[in-house]
Amino acid sequence: MSIGEKSRHGSMQGARRKKNLVLTTMVLPGAIWLLLIRYLPMFGIVLAFKNYKAQRPNTFWNNIIKSEWVGLKNFQFLKSPDTAIMIRNTLGYNILWIALGLVIAVAFAVMMSELSNRFLAKTYQTLMFFPYFLSWVVASYFVLAFLDPTSGMIPALQKRAGIPVTNFYHDTTWWPLILTICNLWKNIGYSSVLYLAAITGIDTTQYEAAAVDGATKWQQIWHVTLPNIRTMIVILLIMNVGKIFNADFGLFYNVPQNSGSLLPVTQVVDTYVYRAYANTHNMGMSSAAGFLQSAVGLVCIVGANAIVRKVDPESSLF
Repeated sequence: MSIGEKSRHGSMQGARRKKNLVLTTMVLPGAIWLLLIRYLPMFGIVLAFKNYKAQRPNTFWNNIIKSEWVGLKNFQFLKSPDTAIMIRNTLGYNILWIALGLVIAVAFAVMMSELSNRFLAKTYQTLMFFPYFLSWVVASYFVLAFLDPTSGMIPALQKRAGIPVTNFYHDTTWWPLILTICNLWKNIGYSSVLYLAAITGIDTTQYEAAAVDGATKWQQIWHVTLPNIRTMIVILLIMNVGKIFNADFGLFYNVPQNSGSLLPVTQVVDTYVYRAYANTHNMGMSSAAGFLQSAVGLVCIVGANAIVRKVDPESSLF
């Protein structure tokens, strides 16, 4: 190798190292966050199998090490009479919302992609995305403004119409529908933006070729749009299936105003564990519930991915 070639080779290696350093620096904050927030707390999983008590000296790690090992005793909350109700509600709501969220989010994304007026498209996109940033505490007061038995809009309309006023916070009839509407209202915009981003990445020549072949707009959506966003749909579906045993605590606790009369339709794993911890201060049971949710989520993700890999290998996660 000549001197000139060595010089060029050295400069290329230097440029490559500089580029790698820049990219590593960009990734570093996210990697540190992932390590501290997601991986480091995994060591606390041992709490699910211990009777956590304060020891001397009263430090977290010392308390974990010296606390009594109780095995599966913390999982005995599954023997509670409320177990069937909370599991039914957790799984039932999540299955319904995954299905509805998928169909409605894709439909809205397709509709927004078909808008020719970019200003209207951006306006609708912003309005749909805005509820995602609101906390459930704020959303609960929106719902209260409609349902409050003394000053709510719907009870007021019922009074004017001369029909019996419904006490929504003591009547379980309407809450599956109310919770479903609240969940979709808050989350559909976020999912729609993800699908819309995938749609905007589709090569426009595919639509032009379909139009030349005489395809209608519906046929273009069915044969061009949906196949091109299939991978995004499947990946998000797998990720959502992994959270099927988790519930949105704020939705089920704040929106119903923590009404005990509504527990048959609002009691889920997260709210049950919170109420149990508030009464017993049993940190081990809370850890056991979290561990169980994570284990079920892992099994669901692996299972769903295995099914997808059999049917459509290109759309699987791994």
